[in-house]
Amino acid sequence: MGLVLFIGLPVGLLLAIFFFMKSSKEMPKNWAQFVCEVRMQICGFQGLLDDFIMRPRNKVELYKQPGKIALITGGNRGIGLRIVKKLVECEIEVILGVRNPVDSRKAVEAYLEHAKIPVSSCKLHYEQLDIGNMKSVREFATKIRAKFDKIHLLINNAGVMSVPFKLTDEGFESHMAINYYGHFLLTHLLLPQLRAAGTAECKARVVNVSSCVHKIGEIDYNDINKVKNYYPADAYNQSKLAQVLFAKYTNLMFEEEGMPVLSYSLHPGVVNTDLFEHSSTNYIPWVRALLFKNPEEGSRTVVYAAIAPKLETRGGCYLSNCREAGSHRYWNNSVQCEKLFNFTCDTLGIDDFFYKGK
Repeated sequence: MGLVLFIGLPVGLLLAIFFFMKSSKEMPKNWAQFVCEVRMQICGFQGLLDDFIMRPRNKVELYKQPGKIALITGGNRGIGLRIVKKLVECEIEVILGVRNPVDSRKAVEAYLEHAKIPVSSCKLHYEQLDIGNMKSVREFATKIRAKFDKIHLLINNAGVMSVPFKLTDEGFESHMAINYYGHFLLTHLLLPQLRAAGTAECKARVVNVSSCVHKIGEIDYNDINKVKNYYPADAYNQSKLAQVLFAKYTNLMFEEEGMPVLSYSLHPGVVNTDLFEHSSTNYIPWVRALLFKNPEEGSRTVVYAAIAPKLETRGGCYLSNCREAGSHRYWNNSVQCEKLFNFTCDTLGIDDFFYKGK
């Protein structure tokens, strides 16, 4: 009896953790999905441990940068809201690409007022953008190009995690559409503004908000939309890996083309935000509040990637807790990075990503 209890209690505890900490509310349906979920949880635990150990390093120094313009996708909630606050504290003009500009303005202004930052002193712009809809991305970019000659910082922040299977109207799986394709296209369309803003001494920056789970992601070129075997975590990991490889490859090309632009990717931390609304952690929200970073802490590495002077010579790097960190095995594989880049250009109908036009 004692032996049964000795073995049974740890097993029961592990099963409970597995059930309540799953990346989605959906249960794995086959062995491949089960393995994906286990790897996701192991990676998440490692992320939590890294956040705890590196907490003293997770700091960003803010400094005044009047005259600079930043564009962020999202920005009206979660870590995005805290990113916007830090940017305006640096006296940076901020453009928010959001689904609902009216509601977003209310949310941002209420937060800034609560933080005792006079809204009247902030230069904020709100433009409608559905980042997962390529038509919306093109319309948004057209508006931005008409209003702004320069964009110094492009923060590709908006995203979803572990959502139920859905194809967009254009036939793209939603994780890839929102987390990756939309930001890939937006970066392409705003390159003239980024190029115009960058100088040899202070280059423009593109910041991709990825995740530590990109390390266990794989790009499935044969079924990129996961139609044959969809599991939310698998789709999410793939999209996050795509963001990292995109940042690495574009930075190489910026250097080759002599463009004054840098690209970075990063893991903001395991952060307690609405991103987890489709995970089983919703059943025990107090665990998230206890173990995860809060949104303010999660915003620090993003802003660090956007403004830290010491990164001026470190383009292409992957960051976590305001420091360079290890990445996927393909991160330093230029062949794999280029393969994904060319595949994406073909998918989105982009003939010349690095075009010199207006």
